[in-house]
Amino acid sequence: MWLRFILAAVPFVLILGVVPWANRVEPYVLGLPFLLFWLSLSIVVTSVCMAAVYRLDPANRQEADQ
Repeated sequence: MWLRFILAAVPFVLILGVVPWANRVEPYVLGLPFLLFWLSLSIVVTSVCMAAVYRLDPANRQEADQ
């Protein structure tokens, strides 16, 4: 149960908690300013975390068994 809450909190921390410290143009990562790269990475990590929360939710496991 706690794992689901931690995984759901990760996107919140990545986007709202770290952005004030990641708010800079340099260094460039993959040709993107650092902040744009950070936000793009946050979107990907959010998708992975939400997919994991979906898989770990017992209500979704019961639907698959029926």
